[in-house]
Amino acid sequence: MFTARKVFALFLVVALFWTVVRVLGPARVERGLNTVIPHEPYVISEEGRAMHERLLVADLHADSSLWNRDLLERSDYGHVDIPRMLEGNIYLQVFTSVTESPRGQNYERNAAGGGDNITLLAAIQGWPISTLVSNTDRAAHQIRQMRELANRAPHTLEIITSGPQLRAVINQRRQGAQLIAAVLGTEGGHAIDGSLKTLHRFYGDGLRVMGLQHFFDNELGGSLHGVSGEGLTEFGREVVRTMDRLDMIIDLAHSSEQVVHDVLEMGVRGVIVSHTGFKGHCDTPRNLSDETLLAIAKADGLIGVGFWDAAVCDPSPAGIVSAIRYGIELVGARHIALGSDFDGTIAAPFDVSEMSVLTDEMLRQGLPEDHIFQVMGTNAIAHFERYLPRK
Repeated sequence: MFTARKVFALFLVVALFWTVVRVLGPARVERGLNTVIPHEPYVISEEGRAMHERLLVADLHADSSLWNRDLLERSDYGHVDIPRMLEGNIYLQVFTSVTESPRGQNYERNAAGGGDNITLLAAIQGWPISTLVSNTDRAAHQIRQMRELANRAPHTLEIITSGPQLRAVINQRRQGAQLIAAVLGTEGGHAIDGSLKTLHRFYGDGLRVMGLQHFFDNELGGSLHGVSGEGLTEFGREVVRTMDRLDMIIDLAHSSEQVVHDVLEMGVRGVIVSHTGFKGHCDTPRNLSDETLLAIAKADGLIGVGFWDAAVCDPSPAGIVSAIRYGIELVGARHIALGSDFDGTIAAPFDVSEMSVLTDEMLRQGLPEDHIFQVMGTNAIAHFERYLPRK
């Protein structure tokens, strides 16, 4: 028989359990997922260090908004926070919300409804109840977290919604301000749940980049890792046309080859592949074919080279630069950028504070100075200035 004292004691036990899960659980989960491959401290040459300080470093993809860490505080786990970004000389970062991810992150075939990791993560992190069942609410929650972060630190992080605003922030940074430009994105069009109204709502909230697919086929078309291999649906075409009118950046990372070609045939402006590798360099199911990436470059697209094993095969500074060199030889330096996938449940060879190791490795491998400047950031900054809304 339950007495009032027993009920109260049970309540305290349950409350304590959930407090422990929410306080300790997320950190423990992330420590096991967003790892840095153990390494001795990188030795950076004086030439590499001096060059890195002159760069405008930009990265096309980090999933940091998925986690409960306070990005204003330096952490000893995960890949990205503001103090480490400043150490790594980051001028521009695309922060991408994640709403659905399969268990095991299979890059070959994922059937929709086959199990999702984000539901459990949302529960562990104490997200609003609606995020347990709604991809739209998951994206909205992560967008809101990033906007609140920028409001807490307006002199450190600014959400970018237009090309002129980006130029102004970059100029402030070059004049000594410790200010980082943040562009908000979401990974997969399933986040809008089949609604153009939701797309417009997200645009109003500051979203400027949207991937069409992630791990699953969705209402917009086939995923590179889905089961159909199909191209754009009619709704997908409507979304692409709407994004193009709004000057939103279409991200083709994770889209099927046919979706990519369908988008390019529509003549849209400013597409990116935020985080990928080159199949001719690293033949894994994660990477698009060289022919498809060539077509993206010819459409004035931008290709972000990833930092993890399935993108570059050798997840080391030398391996990443090898992939970058391959990309330059294939499509030209103007179309290559960084697409780390930091905080995207990868094992990275370094965190964001150690980005100078890439600059140094590019020098070691003989890349020209102008190519280093382009790949490390000026390509990405120029691309967003060119293709984001004018006001």
